[in-house]
Amino acid sequence: MMKNGGLREYRSASWDEPVVMELGYPGRRGMVFGEVDAAIAAKVGAAEALLPAAMRRRRPPALPELSEPEVLRHYLHLSQQTLGMLGVNLFGTCTMKYNPRAGEAVMARPQVAETHPLQHADTLQGTLELVHGFDLILRELSGMDRFVFQAAGGADAAYTHACVTRAHLAARGELGKRDEIVTTIQTHPCNPATAATAGFKVVTLMLDERGYPSLDALKAALSDRTAALMVNNPDDMGIYNPEIKEWVRLVHEAGGLCFYDHANFNGVMGKLRARELGFDACMYMLHKTFGAPKGGGGPAVGAYGCTAELARYLPGPVVAFDGAKYRLDSDRPDSLGKVREFWGNVPQVLKAYAWARAMGAEGIHEASDLSVLANNYMEKKLLAIRGVTKSNPHIDAWRMEMTRYSLGVLKEDTGVGVADMQHRMVDFGVDAPWLSHEPWLVAEPFTPEAGEMWSKEDIDYWIAALARVSEEAYRDPEIVKTAPHNQSIAKIRTDGLEDPERWATTWRAYRRKHRKA
Repeated sequence: MMKNGGLREYRSASWDEPVVMELGYPGRRGMVFGEVDAAIAAKVGAAEALLPAAMRRRRPPALPELSEPEVLRHYLHLSQQTLGMLGVNLFGTCTMKYNPRAGEAVMARPQVAETHPLQHADTLQGTLELVHGFDLILRELSGMDRFVFQAAGGADAAYTHACVTRAHLAARGELGKRDEIVTTIQTHPCNPATAATAGFKVVTLMLDERGYPSLDALKAALSDRTAALMVNNPDDMGIYNPEIKEWVRLVHEAGGLCFYDHANFNGVMGKLRARELGFDACMYMLHKTFGAPKGGGGPAVGAYGCTAELARYLPGPVVAFDGAKYRLDSDRPDSLGKVREFWGNVPQVLKAYAWARAMGAEGIHEASDLSVLANNYMEKKLLAIRGVTKSNPHIDAWRMEMTRYSLGVLKEDTGVGVADMQHRMVDFGVDAPWLSHEPWLVAEPFTPEAGEMWSKEDIDYWIAALARVSEEAYRDPEIVKTAPHNQSIAKIRTDGLEDPERWATTWRAYRRKHRKA
């Protein structure tokens, strides 16, 4: 039975577990092999003879010697002390969806796990068919003419567009002239960062009282130097710019391209298509929308799509289909070259394909409804918590996908800020919430996002944990400031993290620096 206003009693396992190199005892083994059969030994010879003398070790490697149960117990203890991604996780702006275990099982099958991108395409027809199939799904969702999956995440996909823009301008003889990319202060930072990395100057528009930049600000920024617009909509404050079609028209009129960062696609998927708004290109992060892993769960993928006019510049190879057979098309003389090795993280693409097929068009449409519904449900309950406010509080319209909130009032009243709140939230068995991209546009920000996957009970539990943090902050702020209390690791001392005499990235360096060599 739950106590304390709906919060469960929670305490993480704490094992004070040594590193594996400190465990074991000389002579212990997980498996003992018998003597080699005499006939095999006579035919093959001694094992030492299979390696050139110069490659043989002078002494055995310094490896721990453990039995199999000891190894299993060690890693079980470590798994019990995992600090995140296993509780209720309303991880906004970076959107962590549940990664179905069925996808992991399929990717472990030899048809995927034991293949290699350098195999002949004739031996990869099944994989190529699925990659091409996901390309077609994203074309339908976006209205674009071609997608590639080489980019290793959202920032890579934004960089891909900056490079496509360079190639497009070079083909038109305008690369030296059009050197500015327009974005907004609330667009994801990877857009201005990658534009600058690709050699462009960045023009950043500020928000007006409606929560998005004005048309007059955009018009003032456009000129014959404009190369592209890079923007996401809705933004992380949950506000959708209803003038976006006019933005695209004005940028095109000025001679620039328009790129739609679809990081916040959950609230609008199935409701709008980037091409129908006039955009020339867009990108999706497969972990944010299509249920593929990211970070500790696996490498990310940024799916980049564009119009047929821009498709000739895409990084190759691209998957092509002639009606009978799939192939990897590398004969692309106008391609900008690779942004990543091979075709990208193919297993993640296949997981996203499985998610999209399982959801279907109706499921995707319903999921976007649930995402908006959950976000606005959270808003009503969060704003009832003392010390919590929201960004652009005067805007009374529905917010989409996520909303950025502030603990500025709580910090002013109690001295407890969002970092303290993060540390205390994990004491209730939920994952620390995400705060905000830099720069912070509101004081002490945090940005929860339920998407379509978290239940009402999960959302209520998360809100109850935040309400407890607020109550404690006003009653006894030291409880929050000294958190976490129930986790396997208390507040980490950071004084040694930048001291090269103390930290070590290898066991050998650790022994040397701590005088254990």
